[in-house]
Amino acid sequence: MKKSHETSHGFVWAFHAMACVVMLGILGCNPPEPAKTPAKPGEAVKPAEAPKPAEAAKMPGAPDAEGWRSAFDGKTLAGWKVTPFGGEGKVEVNDGQLILNMGAADLTGVTWAGGDLPKTDYEVSLEAMRVDGSDFFCGLTFPVRDSFASLIVGGWGGSLVGISCFDYADAANNETTKMISFENKRWYKIRLRVTEKKIEAWIDDSQVVDAEPGTRKISVRMEVEESKPFGLAAWRTKAAIKNIRIRTL
Repeated sequence: MKKSHETSHGFVWAFHAMACVVMLGILGCNPPEPAKTPAKPGEAVKPAEAPKPAEAAKMPGAPDAEGWRSAFDGKTLAGWKVTPFGGEGKVEVNDGQLILNMGAADLTGVTWAGGDLPKTDYEVSLEAMRVDGSDFFCGLTFPVRDSFASLIVGGWGGSLVGISCFDYADAANNETTKMISFENKRWYKIRLRVTEKKIEAWIDDSQVVDAEPGTRKISVRMEVEESKPFGLAAWRTKAAIKNIRIRTL
């Protein structure tokens, strides 16, 4: 009887441990690092390696007079890769434009593969057009310090603008939410600025985002995880993008 009780107790303990691991995965937490084995008496302790100096960000292209560097040559996908969302549409380069076609699934996009980019104190500018469809034609995922966020233009049925996510509240559910009417087959100038204290954005020179995330959790929606660290995507929409540029501040 005692043995049966111990077996039952062990099963409960194992089930509890498994549940904890599952919860850690759901919450996005990393389990604690295992404790280091102490050195034996008389054994020399290996000194910790000094941290390597951070490498300078590898910016694309040569800067113009205002410091802007082109991140898209208008002829090829050099520096980019098609984002493996699964079921994505065809990505083409035509007449200086990056074309994101609708696919079998929701998202089509490209992700930067041309080297390291700044994590703060930088700006991105581009022009984007919704060629066909009725949802976001510019989902710009970008670095923010040691995390990432997305600027959504034309989402949630075609008119929503905002940043995803602050404390897990996406572009439709935080203080950056705005509703703007967008026309199909019209170019819109989009500019994003990221500094230590702010995330700002403009559309056609009108400021649409002026946020101070502070110490809140910054993240992206799981649908665009594959866009990190820097990418562009369209949702159930054919989009055209051109003149992608970036500069440090």
